Amino acid sequence: MKVYYDCYPCFLRQSIEAARHAGATDPQVKAVLQSVLQTIMGLNERATPPEIAGVIHRTVRETLKIEDPYEKEKEKSTQEALAIYPDLKKLAGDGSDMGTLLRIAIAGNIIDAGVGGRHGDLWDTVERVLAQPFAIDDSETLIREMGRYERILYLADNAGETVFDRVFIETIDNAVTYVVKGHPVLNDATAKDALAAGLDRCAAIVDNGSDAPGTVLDSCSQEFKRIFESSDLILAKGQANYESLSQAGEKVFCLLQVKCPVIAKDIGAPVGSIVVRRSLPLA
Repeated sequence: MKVYYDCYPCFLRQSIEAARHAGATDPQVKAVLQSVLQTIMGLNERATPPEIAGVIHRTVRETLKIEDPYEKEKEKSTQEALAIYPDLKKLAGDGSDMGTLLRIAIAGNIIDAGVGGRHGDLWDTVERVLAQPFAIDDSETLIREMGRYERILYLADNAGETVFDRVFIETIDNAVTYVVKGHPVLNDATAKDALAAGLDRCAAIVDNGSDAPGTVLDSCSQEFKRIFESSDLILAKGQANYESLSQAGEKVFCLLQVKCPVIAKDIGAPVGSIVVRRSLPLA
């Protein structure tokens, strides 16, 4: 997905929020903004939003000399999700209703520091997502493809959302490789966050070597790129994965909640909608 001019105020908001999460003082927040503005001035406008966000959040961390501004927020989100894990398992049942399983996975995508603000009550979100229709619905195609391939590459999004992913993965028959970020960025899941959610009990956890949101292949490790290219079916969670993989080929399916007007415009679905969308052919 291309970057829109409306994305730039969001980049600045994210940099301020990241600094606040890190406990920055007002002078430190000012220093972060100055560094980020200088960074934005030198960016390539043809870069995708996740590419730009990766550079900006790296600038925030380097300016504040902190590894993970969202560490405590991620731990809190994981604990909140684990608190409803038994109820999610009951909802998933024996896995015979794949539509429900997909909705469980997508419900977790409400946990997203990139859009600002808290996510509200998680179970309220589950009930909403269970009841609403898909705005874009390639779920039947996805379910058919899941029946064709034994293994799935599953691209994680946020900490806490990982628990919802766990319920999905534990219930399906496919063997799953679960991909997390190589380094902290926003509240995106790293290996530490995946382990805290119990993903090691149902999937092989690998990291992509990157510190950018989504899956920016140019910033990923050679080993992950080899895994990505050799995979037959890829599930990509969240808005940033849509932004980076919306034209990554038909083996990629994006699962997300639309939480941003820019994403809504690009994907053709209103804010608040849920989506299972097969990616377009390679650009």
